[in-house]
Amino acid sequence: MRKIIIPLILLWAVSAYSQHRSGEEAKGSRSYNDYEKPETCASCHTSIYRQWRSAMMSQSYTHHWDEIEYFDLAVEHAKKDPSLKEVVDGCNGCHAPLAYLAGDIPPPRPSEGSRANEGVSCDLCHTITGVDEDPPVNFSWISEPGRTKYGSKPGLESPHHITEYNELFTKTELCGSCHNEKNPYGIWVKSTQIEWKEGPYSSEGVKCLDCHMPKARGRSAKMAEEGIISQHIFLGAHKPAKLRGAIELSMHALEPEVPYDGTAVIKVELFNAKAGHKIPTGSVEDRILWLELTAVDEDGKEYNIPVDRKGFKGEEFTIGTDESAYVDMGIPLGKPDFKGVPREQVQKGSRIFRMPYLDKNGVMTIMQWNTRKLGVDYRIGPRETKVETYSWTMPDDIAFGKVRITATLNYRKLIKPVAEYLGVPAEESEIDMINQTSAEILVYD
Repeated sequence: MRKIIIPLILLWAVSAYSQHRSGEEAKGSRSYNDYEKPETCASCHTSIYRQWRSAMMSQSYTHHWDEIEYFDLAVEHAKKDPSLKEVVDGCNGCHAPLAYLAGDIPPPRPSEGSRANEGVSCDLCHTITGVDEDPPVNFSWISEPGRTKYGSKPGLESPHHITEYNELFTKTELCGSCHNEKNPYGIWVKSTQIEWKEGPYSSEGVKCLDCHMPKARGRSAKMAEEGIISQHIFLGAHKPAKLRGAIELSMHALEPEVPYDGTAVIKVELFNAKAGHKIPTGSVEDRILWLELTAVDEDGKEYNIPVDRKGFKGEEFTIGTDESAYVDMGIPLGKPDFKGVPREQVQKGSRIFRMPYLDKNGVMTIMQWNTRKLGVDYRIGPRETKVETYSWTMPDDIAFGKVRITATLNYRKLIKPVAEYLGVPAEESEIDMINQTSAEILVYD
């Protein structure tokens, strides 16, 4: 009897431990077959499946830039510096979680059609029972696959699985387990949920899901009664509808009339009226938001107007330049003499809203795992207004009459010179216009 009881106790202990692993401890603790394929869920949850399929959640592994960054930069860097292997493996904890849990690291390329391509799948999310870090960080979710599926609505029944309410699905910690990330040098390279928590919306009870999974009347499944359900659309930085108008612009000239040899002073106000986090957020090393000011006189001549400097520490990273950066890409690319690529390729003198990621030499890096320090945080926080001043001395060839000045706020998901150098499809670095406004001055003799 004693010989039977001890193994059973040990078996229970091992089983219980395996069901509560999170983060790096979870690697290789499951198999792909523990999780149902999204197409199985689609047979009942048709509309939700279609929403998910069109969102980045389903493309977290197959998305072209993520594939290039992971295989051409991260994996190659870890080959040259083995101390980075666990960190690079961890990319899959959020981008290809089933592969990470199955220990299929690195996963096959997306072109091979493995189950890693399912990305952040239905069954992965709806088998999460808890989050194991405070604040949540680095895929610290706990997944317990099986017949029980968890969600935010109590009292639901399904002919296929057990449905159970889990309060976690009403909290931002679930989002933060992947949308907060700390690199091996202790740098918060993603902090979207933390930004929300430190901002005004958290105290008002407005959560991530309220904006990124808005509620509407509908049916969660074919056989379900109609009610208010969360839309699985996950609108974010890859959807123009979410980007447009995220920052409100207004502009005025201090003096409406300026002599031909005078100086026009223009003020532009930028208000983050829409996002509960800073803009840009997430992969801030990739993303760039910048304000361009142009003027067109009566003869149609166009002039670019540079922003006035404010003099804060690190401001040089927030002004458009033709300098080079991203020199450390030469390490994974096997190019020790690599000189980098242009830092941003935007209008020179533009105001850039960013937080630069710096390598050990203080040079901007695109590789978050190699970031040793964060530069000045000159992003636009929730409900924050930034005011930019432009002192424009009239050019010698300015035509008398009306001059139309236009402020344009542009956004790119990926720095264009980096995209071009690494062969990322052009759509990833195309310009999304966030907002635009204009004003007129009169130039007189």
